[in-house]
Amino acid sequence: MRAAVVHQFTEPLSVEERPVPNPGPGQVLVRIEASGLCHTDIHAAHGDWPVKPVPPFIPGHEGVGTIEAVGPGVTVRSVGERVALPWLGHACGRCDHCVGGWETLCEQQQNTGYSIDGCFAEYAVADAAYVVPVPDAVPSIDAAPLTCAGVTTYKAVKVAGITPGERVAVYGIGGLGHLAVQYARLVGAVVIAVDVDDAKLEMARELGADHVVNARATDPVAAVEALGGADVAIVLAVFPTVFEQAMASLRRGGRLVCVGLPPETEGPMALPIFPTVLKGISVIGSIVGTRQDLAEVFDLHARGRTRVITETRKLDEVNEAVADVLAGRTPARIVLAP
Repeated sequence: MRAAVVHQFTEPLSVEERPVPNPGPGQVLVRIEASGLCHTDIHAAHGDWPVKPVPPFIPGHEGVGTIEAVGPGVTVRSVGERVALPWLGHACGRCDHCVGGWETLCEQQQNTGYSIDGCFAEYAVADAAYVVPVPDAVPSIDAAPLTCAGVTTYKAVKVAGITPGERVAVYGIGGLGHLAVQYARLVGAVVIAVDVDDAKLEMARELGADHVVNARATDPVAAVEALGGADVAIVLAVFPTVFEQAMASLRRGGRLVCVGLPPETEGPMALPIFPTVLKGISVIGSIVGTRQDLAEVFDLHARGRTRVITETRKLDEVNEAVADVLAGRTPARIVLAP
């Protein structure tokens, strides 16, 4: 099979021939039809984060495809089913996080395309219990970005506890942000889209944003404050300065929802103690979503409640795709089609 492999963090991905893997006990073999390119895949390929994957490995955690074989003991899935392979590739299922509905916090978890081989390939094996069925009404090209970008922003909106009429500022409009705008709208928020690219801001407006702010042309804190301040700021960008701007744009009682993960070279976010205390600010970390969250994301899309903006590339073009994402030349989500 063809696969895009990371051999060294400093080198481009190598598109090469690899043996088709065999599903082991409890696993399924999936023929990949589409795999979204997430910024996390780029961080993985570059070794940007403190806990690094071990080369050689295959990135990709927005994979969608059809089950072609099942390993011993598999009863929950069957050959012919179309499924998604999300970031949460495996969890222990026994710890207090898993049994309490927060499997994404499991300390024993394995992550697709990071600690286990992922979906930038023609085939991938996955834990049968952690793949998620894709409804017939959801095309694979749409399902791929929903598998991470969708469920991540959906969860962020959930944990923010947004009530109808609240002002929600989404910092960073792209693969995640264009979906965050839609989920915030679905719960009745007044949405403020913040980015540095006019084309992305226009896309946000087309998807339902009530206000747009170009942070390159104006001070985003002043612009959001002029609209009354944000009740919730969801930060999808990967720069600490953006987190700090989002924090400063919150009104009293506001919630800062941290989603984007910067490279460790970017350093920490400064959290001013006095405004945090005196304004009663809550700082919330939100990490992807559970299998149930992803099922809900697919159901919303099947009902026509969301749109996914994609651009399809061939697997052989993965390095060019990475360069385009890093340069901001993509409107929303690139999807690789093996």
